[in-house]
Amino acid sequence: MKEGTRSKRGVLILVVLLLAACDHGSCWSSEEVVKNALLMVKDALGGAETALSGWDLRGVDNPPSLCLWDRITCDNNTFEVIGLNLSRLGLSGEISPAIGTLTSLQYLDMSENNISGFIPAEIGQCKSLRILRLSGNVLGGEIPYTIGFLEHLEELSLQNNGIGGPIPATLSELPRLKTLNLAYNHLTGEIPSLLYWSQVMEIFMVRGNQLTGTISPDICELTSVWYFNVRENNLSGGIPSNIGNCTSFEIMDLGYNQLRGEIPYNIGFMQVSTLSLENNFLSGSIPEVIGLMRALLILDLSNNLFDGPIPPRLGNLTYLNKLYLHGNRLSGPIPASFGNMTSLQYLFMHDNQLTGPVPSEFGRLQLFDLRLSGNRLDGALPTNLSACTSLNKLDLHGNLFTGSIPPEYDMLDNLTHLNLSSNFLSGSIPEELGRVVNLDTLDLSYNNLNGDIPHSVGRLEHLLVLSLQGNMLSGAIPRSLGNLSSLLNLDLSRNDLSGSIPVELGQLQQLNALLLDHNNLSGILAPDLAKCFSLQVLNVSYNALHGSIPQGENFAKFPASAFLGNPNLCGAKIKRVCSWDQAKASSSLGASSIWSVTAVAICLVALLIFAVFRAAQPKRPGKARNVSPEGPPRVIVYHMGLVIQSYDELLRITDNLNEDAVVGQGASSKVYKCVLKSGHAIAIKKLYNHHPQNLTEFENELQMLERVKHRNLVTLRGYSLSSLGHFLLYDYMENGSLYDVLHGPVKKIKLDWSTRLNIALGAAQGLAYLHHDCEPRIVHRDIKTCNILLDANLDAHIADFGIARNVQLANNHVSTYVVGTIGYIDPEYARTSKSNEKSDVYSYGIVLLELLTDKKAVNSDGNLLTWMNMHLANNTALSTISAEIRRSCTNIKPIEKVLQLAKLCTDRCSSNRPTMNDVVQVLLSLISGPVPPAQAKFMQRVSSKYMEMYVNPMYYKDVGGSDSNSDGQLLAKSGMSSTLEF
Repeated sequence: MKEGTRSKRGVLILVVLLLAACDHGSCWSSEEVVKNALLMVKDALGGAETALSGWDLRGVDNPPSLCLWDRITCDNNTFEVIGLNLSRLGLSGEISPAIGTLTSLQYLDMSENNISGFIPAEIGQCKSLRILRLSGNVLGGEIPYTIGFLEHLEELSLQNNGIGGPIPATLSELPRLKTLNLAYNHLTGEIPSLLYWSQVMEIFMVRGNQLTGTISPDICELTSVWYFNVRENNLSGGIPSNIGNCTSFEIMDLGYNQLRGEIPYNIGFMQVSTLSLENNFLSGSIPEVIGLMRALLILDLSNNLFDGPIPPRLGNLTYLNKLYLHGNRLSGPIPASFGNMTSLQYLFMHDNQLTGPVPSEFGRLQLFDLRLSGNRLDGALPTNLSACTSLNKLDLHGNLFTGSIPPEYDMLDNLTHLNLSSNFLSGSIPEELGRVVNLDTLDLSYNNLNGDIPHSVGRLEHLLVLSLQGNMLSGAIPRSLGNLSSLLNLDLSRNDLSGSIPVELGQLQQLNALLLDHNNLSGILAPDLAKCFSLQVLNVSYNALHGSIPQGENFAKFPASAFLGNPNLCGAKIKRVCSWDQAKASSSLGASSIWSVTAVAICLVALLIFAVFRAAQPKRPGKARNVSPEGPPRVIVYHMGLVIQSYDELLRITDNLNEDAVVGQGASSKVYKCVLKSGHAIAIKKLYNHHPQNLTEFENELQMLERVKHRNLVTLRGYSLSSLGHFLLYDYMENGSLYDVLHGPVKKIKLDWSTRLNIALGAAQGLAYLHHDCEPRIVHRDIKTCNILLDANLDAHIADFGIARNVQLANNHVSTYVVGTIGYIDPEYARTSKSNEKSDVYSYGIVLLELLTDKKAVNSDGNLLTWMNMHLANNTALSTISAEIRRSCTNIKPIEKVLQLAKLCTDRCSSNRPTMNDVVQVLLSLISGPVPPAQAKFMQRVSSKYMEMYVNPMYYKDVGGSDSNSDGQLLAKSGMSSTLEF
């Protein structure tokens, strides 16, 4: 009892002493100082009024303790502010120097915002700081040397900013620093050698800067580091000769530098799981001791100058998942010991000088992607590869393979890409290939294949590319090819094919290129081909075709060279008059011909009598048609004071459709620029005569579209529909289409990053309006850069919405006709012919990639998305970004995020794609400056599902088909959060 009394007494005395010490309110003044400092920090940040509204307590009676404020953590005993978490709040502005007043602060996280300015030197006064995270902002300046005063600091994360200057040597004075992440800034100079003498550092990350100098041998003094990444800098010299002493390293990435010399032999003593040395100038042979590095999961030695044979001892790496040796000068055979690497999924050895056969032992592997192209491999194609049932891509082109194509390849159920081109294969194409139903690319070109094209190829419903050119194939072109509804490119040129061109090819509405030249094809040039409105390339030259070249706008775009070498082919295109049939008729007119002429005359007379009779009949009462082919065509103008009252006036202002006024032309229309007397410029689109067929229905659609208005849509201003021509009237956009600006022959406009971002946002807002705010909702079906027009201020306006569905074939099979443009078409839509809003989202994702890279959707490098996926898999996506963007954007973070967004939009599964409302939300978060109230309200009401996917890297486990990126392992091991790495 006595002890309890003494204890209570002691507590009371302590309280009295504390109260005495707090005379004149000195205890409370300390809290007031911290409070004022926090308010100063808030006032310096843009957007904090909303995000930190709970801090605004001025004038409030009995305000709550600081420890109850949002985003603040206090010590449970002293009640001092020890944590401040302001991450991912959309903040802008700057970091106030008042931050230095928070001397008890142990945790400061302001990452993933849009904060600019500099890191204040006063940060060095936060003596208790253990974790400092400022990553993912737009900070500039240099790293203040005062950070070296933070003797308790354990983590310094400044990645994804625009910080320049050298790495301060004072960082080496941080005795407890475990994580140093300075990636993706503009740091220059050499890495301070004293940094390598830390005994506690675990993560050393400086990739994506402009650091120079050599890699010091002192790196092996980092005895606790498990993650070492200096990728994408300008480091030179060689790999330190003592590299084998870096026994703590688990992930080492030296890729994309200027390293030279040979790999030190003692590298075999390392216990790394990832070794990335790609894209340097390393030479010599691959050390055999690498085969002793049994912990390896990823080995990337690609794009160097290595020569000599591949060490057979690499086959000991039984845990290896990815092996990249491509782009070197390796010679000799592929070791049979590779058959022991039973965990191997990705094997890239293309573009070397390898010889000999493909080892039959490959049949024991669980390969997903095998690329051996561009070597000197010979012998027969390995039949045992048919046991690799997980194989998705097989590329063996550009070798010396002989023999036939194994029919056993029909067991490769998951194969999507098969390229055996440019070899010496013979025999026929196996009928069994028609069972590999997931193929989207089949390239057997430039071999010695003979026989017929098997009809079973017509069962490959997902096929996008069929290349069989440069062989000795004979027989007729199978009619079953007309079933390949997704086909984009068909090349059967330079064979010995005969017979006529199947009319069924006219059903291929996605077809972009049809090459049938240098064969023995006969018959007429099927008019059905004129129905392939997506066709951009046609070549039927050097065959035995006869008759006339089909008329119409679709065929008008093909050059005369596409039809040469057909002596009996005629038409204006090749300047050969179709007179042979008339001469024949005049010289051999027999009785049957006379009867035929008589029959035709009788029919004409009967039709004339019928027409006169109909004209004399009284008109029946009923609903008047909107469009009548009789009488002068009407011109319907909705507003904007257009002085166009007649069809004649329409022709007058276009100078009778003078070609000089043409400013654009596509597969379905031609666009004229016209200036009215008022000086107002308008665009008049003339639809080609073969569509639409039901003018009344089409006019009803146009009347509905006139009511669709949004600042990012090109509004329909009027129209004229008649048998003489169909015209649509729009506002003229001064800067043409986004396609013209990005890909035109003369680039008059330079698009900096902020302009591109605004164009992306404008197009997204227009599309979101069509999808979510129209009644009924509108699916565009043909989103592409050609249909995104730019006004004088470079604001984006979506054109042709609601038109793509109507301007189509006359057969009116809307549900089965695939509308769109090659390179932008959703693969799921191409397979099913069922479109929805997510099909537009896919096309929009391709537009984003064009804005990022200045590359066309389909170009000499192939499909843009496939090309980008390859760079993502090889960690080279940064090199694809437009030079204009690099010059105008000092922070890589928003570029990364837009690339992430493009990847989400182009997901092969439509259900995984965001809505356009979600896309708008993401883009708004990247626009610097205050968000307008209307947009802020919009951002609050849209779904947050995709924003979470967008900012969470764990949603991107296999971006681009390969997760060879060493940062993926860093995230998996440490649980760190980061944006998508290039």
